[in-house]
Amino acid sequence: MSTYKNRILRQAKNYFNISQDLENEKLTINSITRGISFKGINLWILIFAIFIASLGLNVNSTAVIIGAMLISPLMGPIIGMGLAVGINDLKLLNSAFKNYAVATCISILTATIYFLLSPFDEAQSELLARTSPTIYDIFIAFCGGAAGIIAIASRDKGNVIPGVAIATALMPPLCTAGYGIAVGNIYYFLGAFYLYFINTVFICSATFCGVRLMKFHRKELPPKLALKSHRYIMSIIVLTMIPALFLTYNLVTDSILRRSVKTYAKEELCWHGTQIISQETDADKNLLNFAVIGREVSQQEISLAANKLERYGLSDYSLNIIQGVQTDSIMRLNNKLADLSSMDKNYSAKIEHQSQTIKTLEDKLLQYTKYEQISDNLNSEVKILFPNVKSIYLACAKNIESDTLPNCYLNFAVIELTADLKNQKLDVEKLKKWLEERTKTDDIKIITTYGYK
Repeated sequence: MSTYKNRILRQAKNYFNISQDLENEKLTINSITRGISFKGINLWILIFAIFIASLGLNVNSTAVIIGAMLISPLMGPIIGMGLAVGINDLKLLNSAFKNYAVATCISILTATIYFLLSPFDEAQSELLARTSPTIYDIFIAFCGGAAGIIAIASRDKGNVIPGVAIATALMPPLCTAGYGIAVGNIYYFLGAFYLYFINTVFICSATFCGVRLMKFHRKELPPKLALKSHRYIMSIIVLTMIPALFLTYNLVTDSILRRSVKTYAKEELCWHGTQIISQETDADKNLLNFAVIGREVSQQEISLAANKLERYGLSDYSLNIIQGVQTDSIMRLNNKLADLSSMDKNYSAKIEHQSQTIKTLEDKLLQYTKYEQISDNLNSEVKILFPNVKSIYLACAKNIESDTLPNCYLNFAVIELTADLKNQKLDVEKLKKWLEERTKTDDIKIITTYGYK
């Protein structure tokens, strides 16, 4: 049995052994050292790469941003710092750090100039994605750095380095930091620069670990200096991780809350003859706001649903059902807008977003009012043409079950019948065609409810 285990271990060691594929140590060190310098050609390539990345962020083009990351030579001094710490070469560390500082400053300055001159100052999704780093960015940077140093140290470089440049994304955070300076938003600057710093620290850490595991020759340091350097390294790593852990906790908590609210709405708010058209989680007031249309939901049904909040981990929240053409949601948004108007100018983008939301809700309310007016006119006609129909209600609502079509809307009619479906005849197809002709609508979904004579 022991012999069998040893054979498996030897086989596994043979598969994971990289020593036979490694380049000569001196050649690897020389290759990394040559990529550290930011003078002449390297500097101009960096400037043009920054412009390309800034353009990509400005127009929200992922392809352009990826192209900029492939062009960028920023990986050079970062891997150089990791190598220098790994082999205890203080001279190389000093040179790599100086070039890293120069490259960083020039990148931020170039991005700032671009965004000051650009006529498009709206923060797109690609740009905003670089302002909230999490623990996952640490894992990406470390794994990317590990793949990078192994590829550089191997004889067959392959296409790993371009992939590492894309995965670790050094350019976009620097451009976003420049955008933050250009628009005067300190939060954008700090969030983006923190992401860039995370990538730097953990690419360096991965390079350091790789160099040590590959047993590169190290220069001797005095014991006290070696101990101090190890303490500095550990302190930088731990301090870099702390904010990311906090941001990750908030992200996970928010994700769990959204999932719980979605499940709760799907399982407990499925009232017959009604449909949810919007939902909002008000964390400040601990309210779950749901706007519904169709049949009026009774207070007893609402209370029953509210009593089930605890099952979904929502015991801290209260249920608020908005029915019919109500303006509660608009009033809340107006209050928020009034509060935001007194804040610092850094919140101007948020105010603009709230204004757009108000306009969208007003348009929706106008549409629902139009359908109610049409419903009143049709009720007098439908009883003559279709005696079994007691009343009719027309509405237009967002299809919240469509994941692939987030802006899909349904036109539907809620039909209240005068008797049980078994004891009466209703030509649904004829009714549908009549409604489509009267309302000039291509497709109407029919929802039937049952009343009594």
